[in-house]
Amino acid sequence: MTLTFEDFPPGRFGTFGPRHVTRDEILAFAAEFDPQPMHLDEEAAAKSMLRGLSGSGWHLCSLMMRMMADGFITRAASLGSPGVDEVRWLSPLRPGDDLMLDVDVVEARTSKSRPNLGIVKFKCTVRNAKGEALAEMTSPILIARREGAV
Repeated sequence: MTLTFEDFPPGRFGTFGPRHVTRDEILAFAAEFDPQPMHLDEEAAAKSMLRGLSGSGWHLCSLMMRMMADGFITRAASLGSPGVDEVRWLSPLRPGDDLMLDVDVVEARTSKSRPNLGIVKFKCTVRNAKGEALAEMTSPILIARREGAV
């Protein structure tokens, strides 16, 4: 079943996960994309303000995107996104974390210029197993309307 604009009223949409994060994943992502000491070296990380090895915020964003894709985007009549409004990193991603993703619809409105699609603004919060929020992202996604809804 394809999810259309009408399937995204404001409110809680769902919770997705878990997604387990390993030390090796954190090191591999950092080596490739964000080679800062707190993401690569446990001794340097222990001396950093993060007080231990932590995943890159960009790694966390990539994991959030994957959880969104697995959770609902690949089932939605998504037409893409004009960008991300806000990303906030709140707490470090740690080796061994089990992540859950809470997805809320903040706003859903029909496009004025293209009434066959809607703009759904999502707020996604990724949490560890303790329930601590690690990051938040707010982003609009363009989603086709149900046939006959126009």
